[in-house]
Amino acid sequence: MHNLLNPDSRLMNFITKIADTVFLNILWFLFSIPVFTAGAATIALFDMTLRMVNDEEGALFSSYIKSFRSNFRLATRTWLILLAAGIIFAFDGYVLYHMYTAGAFWTIVTAVYLVGLAAYAIVLMYVFPLMAVFDNTPLAMIRNAFMIGMRFLFCTALQAGVYFLMLLTAVRFFTPILMFGEGLCALVCSYLMNQIMKQLRDKAQSEEP
Repeated sequence: MHNLLNPDSRLMNFITKIADTVFLNILWFLFSIPVFTAGAATIALFDMTLRMVNDEEGALFSSYIKSFRSNFRLATRTWLILLAAGIIFAFDGYVLYHMYTAGAFWTIVTAVYLVGLAAYAIVLMYVFPLMAVFDNTPLAMIRNAFMIGMRFLFCTALQAGVYFLMLLTAVRFFTPILMFGEGLCALVCSYLMNQIMKQLRDKAQSEEP
């Protein structure tokens, strides 16, 4: 028991990281309020949680601000593309819902819509962590996020489960968990993606001239 309560123990280290996600969640929320800055805010969040997984986070506030500033241009361009796509998906979903029929045409169109929505969700789960680690064009980031999400489907499914569980818990059981919200989800998903990111870093380094 004494070893478990030791400040340097793995358990206490993990509990400290969870507590830090509250502060990161507040930063993420505040920096996302203008909406168009949500991309940079999310990249900075994942930049911090990926560092936390490897005990490299440093000072949370200053590191978050630095990451937010350095990624702002790329993040904003990518986020605006994704935001536009999200608005289109939301509109299409609204139309399909109100045009429900039992016909084959509606069923086929809805199936195509759901496949596209799943692809969009995969991109959202991977594009921000990727931008926190690598530099590329917005379209290349979006394409790579989808390809990596499809390649590591088990990890993708686990991440989807994390977000679904957080939403279900907040809506049905314990709303105050939202004070952790995206910060906690980002930390858990960073643990899930850590080995993938290391593989991608090693591959990128091996391909450098």
